[in-house]
Amino acid sequence: MKRGTTDLCLVLAVDKPSGMTSHDVVSRARRIFGEKRIGHTGTLDPLASGVLPLCVGPATRLDQFLTGHDKSYVVSVVFGAATDTDDCDGEVIRTGVVPDEVFDPFFASVFVGGLVGKSKQLPPVYSAIKVGGTKACDAARKGRVIDLAPRDIEVYSAELLGIGGADGTEPARWDIAFKVSKGTYIRALARDIGNSLGCPAHVGALRRTAAGAIGIADCVTLEVLEEMGERAALDPLKVLGMRFIYLDDAAAARVRNGNPLNGRAVELFERRSVDPAAELCACTAGVRPSCEPPQNGEVVALVADNRIVALYEYQSDKGRFAPRCVFPIGVSRGCSDL
Repeated sequence: MKRGTTDLCLVLAVDKPSGMTSHDVVSRARRIFGEKRIGHTGTLDPLASGVLPLCVGPATRLDQFLTGHDKSYVVSVVFGAATDTDDCDGEVIRTGVVPDEVFDPFFASVFVGGLVGKSKQLPPVYSAIKVGGTKACDAARKGRVIDLAPRDIEVYSAELLGIGGADGTEPARWDIAFKVSKGTYIRALARDIGNSLGCPAHVGALRRTAAGAIGIADCVTLEVLEEMGERAALDPLKVLGMRFIYLDDAAAARVRNGNPLNGRAVELFERRSVDPAAELCACTAGVRPSCEPPQNGEVVALVADNRIVALYEYQSDKGRFAPRCVFPIGVSRGCSDL
């Protein structure tokens, strides 16, 4: 199918397979939908698999609101060798002896738990960070190393899932589940774990299990996406995590023209915080009126005909909501009827 523009406007998530770049996934989605306006909201290395959110059509304007979320991963940290990319796709640049305590479950569990908290992290040389307009990874491929500054990161949780290689039949490794702040490089965590133990280390396998509110269960494979097409759309209200306002036809018409909304004339709603099983129960109300007043600068979603027609920002000094993004055809809410 020739790629052009369509009337599609939606958000979905792909379970990216290992071995593909994020751009490869976007290209495949463009062919599936015949739509050139498709982008992802958070690069995954070719080695990595898992959650890759995609925005289709005018919904690509949502990407600025979807890139700053926390993320969760399961990673295999392999000990005994360091690589130039800090993962198994790179060239080995250093080897070392694996200390015995790596195979001690108590030591490993305590060490991994100690990774929780705020810290400074030096990004990998092969990263997409730009310095002076040049990506660090592009410079590294040309033999130049850009001086990268340490960044503030936070590890919210770290759990040791298992230890491998104790019998000598495979390299020593720790399997770890992480939940981290935006901008955290798991490859750098693996590198630094090895440095702390006096043993080189790198990422052997990596799977992103969540990006913000999107989990693996929300994703489809590329093969399933071929079959489902736009039926794979997610509810952007869940994805964005914003409060929202329901509009009648008259208000929706004004919003589509970019007119502000009187803050005192609308009611804010929010999704209930319930477990997934409860959300599937037809007797459980999925939304409720919000008790908190709007905060200055807060961005909310405006819903009409079960589509998001705009994102508006609250201006407390004027007591109104003003437009940030307007979607004339509306962002699909998939199968949601909330």
